Amino acid sequence: MDLPQSSLTLRLFTTQGCHLCEQAEHLLEPWRAQGVSLELVEITDHPDWVEQYGVRIPVLQNTRGDELGWPFDAPALAHWLSQSG
Repeated sequence: MDLPQSSLTLRLFTTQGCHLCEQAEHLLEPWRAQGVSLELVEITDHPDWVEQYGVRIPVLQNTRGDELGWPFDAPALAHWLSQSG
């Protein structure tokens, strides 16, 4: 697994009790061990996020604003991350 050249920070739009979000977090564990930072964003903290992400979560977002929506697996995540740095 190759990390992007610079340190990468991701946002994971999530909500309490979202089992798909837990699966997405699990897929990110190897990347976090390699230095990828993950910010968990609770969509219920902002009504706009509920409207935008409520039926789409989990959604990953990089610092450029590019998004990867569920469903994704480890290969799709690796490809997206390789394009994110």
